[in-house]
Amino acid sequence: MIDHSALVAACAAGDRAALKTLMDHEGKRMLGVALRMLRRRDLAEDAVQESFVALWRNAGQFDPARGSATGWIYTILRNRCLTLLRQGERDTPHGDMEAFDEAADESVLENAYHRLDANSDLRRCLSALEPSKRMAILASYVLGYSHGEISGRMKAPLGSVKAWVRRGLTQLRECLS
Repeated sequence: MIDHSALVAACAAGDRAALKTLMDHEGKRMLGVALRMLRRRDLAEDAVQESFVALWRNAGQFDPARGSATGWIYTILRNRCLTLLRQGERDTPHGDMEAFDEAADESVLENAYHRLDANSDLRRCLSALEPSKRMAILASYVLGYSHGEISGRMKAPLGSVKAWVRRGLTQLRECLS
C-alpha cells in the first residue's frame, strides 16, 4: 500500500517521481471512474490527464487534516469530469446499454462502498444511512450523477432523490463531526 499523502506532499515539493508513482498506482482506476462518468474514452483520458496536471499544480493546497489524499485526488477528477459534462462535450449514449449500465452502476457503487476501510468513520456513517440515501449519495459522488439521473436510475421521484441526498449528507456531516 502506498502513502498517498506523502506522495502528494512530495509532488508539492516538485518530486516528479512521486507524481509518476501516483499515476502508475491510480491512473487505471481514475480512468475507470472517468469512463463511467463521461462514457467516452477520449474525454475520460483528457479528464485524467488534466486531473494529474491540477494535482501537480495544486499539491501544496492539500491539507491532510481535511481528508484523505485519495479522496482529494478523486475529487479533482470528479470536478473535472463534471466540468466536461456541463460543457456538453459528451454525446448521449445510445442503444440498449441502459440495462447493462444500471447493473454495472450498482456493482460500481457496491464495490466503492466495500473498498472503504471496515473501521473507517465514513463507512460506519454510510452504514447508518437508509439504503436509498446511501445509494443516492454514492451515485452522486462516485458516479457523478445528477439528481435527475439518480431519479431515473432508482425509479424514484426527483423530489425524493433530492431529499435523500440532502438529508443523507446532513446525517453524514453530523456523524462525522
